[in-house]
Amino acid sequence: MTVKSNAQSETYRQVKTILISQPKPERQTPYTELEEKYGVRIDWRPFIHVEPVSAREFRRQRIRPDEFGAVIFTSKTAIDHFFRLCKELRIEMPQETRYFCLTEAIANYLQKFIVYRKRKVAAGKRKIEDLKSALMKHRSKLRFLLPCGNLGAKEVSRFLTENGFDWQEALVYRTVSSDLSDLKDITYDMLVFFSPQGIQSLYDNFPDFKQNNTRIAVWGESTSKAVEERGLKINVKAPTAEVKSMTEALKRYLEISNKK
Repeated sequence: MTVKSNAQSETYRQVKTILISQPKPERQTPYTELEEKYGVRIDWRPFIHVEPVSAREFRRQRIRPDEFGAVIFTSKTAIDHFFRLCKELRIEMPQETRYFCLTEAIANYLQKFIVYRKRKVAAGKRKIEDLKSALMKHRSKLRFLLPCGNLGAKEVSRFLTENGFDWQEALVYRTVSSDLSDLKDITYDMLVFFSPQGIQSLYDNFPDFKQNNTRIAVWGESTSKAVEERGLKINVKAPTAEVKSMTEALKRYLEISNKK
């Protein structure tokens, strides 16, 4: 990927093209308004993708999901691949299994795979600490399984270990860098990242990437840290005390950079 070598040095330079490192939404989003209002073109391209762990590879972990009394889900992706593997391995989860989900949305998604009324499901608001009281009630009674990807679920793992749970991690999918070679000779004024893995993918594809005048927008502290570790400059950051969404953060930048 190449970047423009504009001679301008001011912080706010005009933006005509933006690449967002995620799949394009199926429905209209607030980003459409940014395109129309500020005259920018926004392209979408996932920098990372998920690959399934095969049943054969899962067997090597010597894990029988139905031998665990509780399962903790941190994402819809984890749910998809957990039950995919159960089906491939012909494993049926016992009706008395308890499920703990980090959010209500994840818990609702679980209904695609279980008869909800017959299972015991607890949901948090966002963090594992939201489920602490529910989890602690069963700490001494149940073994906990944590289906996750190759990047793990660090906060959940730390919580379970520090609180003395009998638990095990199960690798059910991998998050890997996508092939972006077709973008080699395409330039963008701004790149938008939502995860450290997106930054890793950028360098996996373009080891010699130089920022020059390309603006970089980031979501979250972990993404910010990954950008800074690469020696890159962050031009747009969200969320902050004043800005709660990426579109709002971009809007604030474009109001100045694209001012006529």
